[in-house]
Amino acid sequence: MKKQYKQLMNDERDLIAVHHANGFSISDIAKMLNRNKSTISRELTRNRSKSSKIYLSNQAHKKAKNRKKQAAMKEELKCHKIRNFVKNKLKEGWTPQVIAGELALNPQKLKISHESIYLYIYKKRPDLVQYLPRSHKKRFKRVPKSNKKNNRIPNRISIDQRPKEINDRSEFGHWESDTVVSKQSKVALAVLIERVSKLVKIKKIKQNKADLFSRAIIRRMKGLPACSRCSITYDNGSENTQHELINDQLNTDSYFCNPYHSWEKGSVENVNGLIRRFFPKKTDFAKITHKQIKEVERLLNTRPRKCLGFKTPDQVFLEQSVALAN
Repeated sequence: MKKQYKQLMNDERDLIAVHHANGFSISDIAKMLNRNKSTISRELTRNRSKSSKIYLSNQAHKKAKNRKKQAAMKEELKCHKIRNFVKNKLKEGWTPQVIAGELALNPQKLKISHESIYLYIYKKRPDLVQYLPRSHKKRFKRVPKSNKKNNRIPNRISIDQRPKEINDRSEFGHWESDTVVSKQSKVALAVLIERVSKLVKIKKIKQNKADLFSRAIIRRMKGLPACSRCSITYDNGSENTQHELINDQLNTDSYFCNPYHSWEKGSVENVNGLIRRFFPKKTDFAKITHKQIKEVERLLNTRPRKCLGFKTPDQVFLEQSVALAN
């Protein structure tokens, strides 16, 4: 299998500079960095200083970065024939994507990207903007999609590693957390539910941020019996990045749902639906008082549940806490 090429990193360029200055050969440097010698040779040739002929890692990295930037820039339409084709088809209502696709099917296989067409229009032919689907006078800056698979949560433990006794609800003291948000304001609700008793804790937070969320969780759970604070299961939202601080304060463990699998913490998702009965979507939580939130929490915890044999969460939580304390 052919080995995939990877671009040199900064630390590798530092090592190349040191080893090259110390007189090591290209082959020796390639072996030390576990790289192909042609990669090292090309790096020394292309990125050394033109004036002094010395290879300096900082300058080399800047050169490589600029070269990559230049390579990424799309060429504007240079062929007169293509420019006329683009102009005529835009006036017929074709989009740049459709024009680029049609050109690619041409027997001459003219590969022009739709980005090149957009650049040509906005830089050279603003009179053609009117023929674009949205006709924006200025082109909006392209923002790359964030890679949500890149996990920003430190020391995350997957729910797949959660013990069986938590999964089957045979052990008391394991919680799920979530936030209820609204488009009307930045204010949100931090929600917790104990998986066995269904006891609910709700706390209003000024913003759905990690420091405020972790502080709310700690405050709501700090006064509970230690035996009732064993673990918390979270989703992968950025508000959960301080889960280790919560663990330190409450002596809990933390587990995380798989990406886009919020249903894996179904208890809190269900209670969020119950909370929405009191605070429907588009509710401005900034206008909801702490007294109102406490009342909703009380109503949920004193409401008999069929899954609890028609006992209330308050009753089951107390029974479980007393049983473990004795």
